[in-house]
Amino acid sequence: MESNSVSDESPAISVRNVTKTFRRPKAAHGVNALDGVSFDIRANSFVSIVGPSGCGKTTLLRMLNGLIRPDSGDVLVDGAVPTPGPHMGFVFQSFRLMPWRTIRSNVAFTLEVHGVGAKECAEKADYYLNMVGLRRFAHSYPAELSGGMKQCAALARALIGQPRYLLMDEPLANLDAQTSEFMQIELMKIWRKHRGVVVLVTHSVDEAVLLSDQIILMNPRPGRVAEILDVKLPHPRWSYDARATPEFIAMRAYLWSRIKRMVASDPESEFYLRDEAIVGETAAIQG
Repeated sequence: MESNSVSDESPAISVRNVTKTFRRPKAAHGVNALDGVSFDIRANSFVSIVGPSGCGKTTLLRMLNGLIRPDSGDVLVDGAVPTPGPHMGFVFQSFRLMPWRTIRSNVAFTLEVHGVGAKECAEKADYYLNMVGLRRFAHSYPAELSGGMKQCAALARALIGQPRYLLMDEPLANLDAQTSEFMQIELMKIWRKHRGVVVLVTHSVDEAVLLSDQIILMNPRPGRVAEILDVKLPHPRWSYDARATPEFIAMRAYLWSRIKRMVASDPESEFYLRDEAIVGETAAIQG
């Protein structure tokens, strides 16, 4: 299943030998989050970053947005050092909606801060609220919406600036299973319509396989790239039961076995060698 991330075209995102250590006040040692991370992401692709907790996934995502700088190495987006802006949409795990603003006003805020007029803000907010199925709730307030609806509003807020890059940090983690599956379908449809680059950080192996063209698997801290896998499932994946296909089942099993082994063999993990059967099983799978 292993593949290379090399493309004949110039990559949209290039990460080269990146390291990052977070220093803690009065602590003798810092936290080594990333060590020698390198990968490319091609244009118009949906990429997921997966791996055990604490492997630096969110740190990487914030580097792609320019919110964090590496200690060494290079992060390039369109050939330049990334900076936050309307070209970079960011969807957080928490909804981060302003409770005193209506849903339309929350979505329009992205344009307001860049000086766009009120009429255009309202029109574009309604367009993206309609896209995520929330237009009739435009005048509601966040407290009146379900968790899934709030996440849809957060997604519309990220999309309204028509970003070339959409970065998402566990955006569906707090949703119930049914709502999460419907949101996955919406994400696939939106991406297929607007293309661009989507980078998703997720703990869900199923979610990564279903949504992605490519999956970057990270080792435990300090985070390193363990493997990059191409997902060959045909698009559009909402038009058939992708989870029932042999390809999905095989890739899901392979990824989960690798992550189980990483966690079980990591001395810093709470599950370190607790289940030797897991270690033996996954070692056998990898040959």
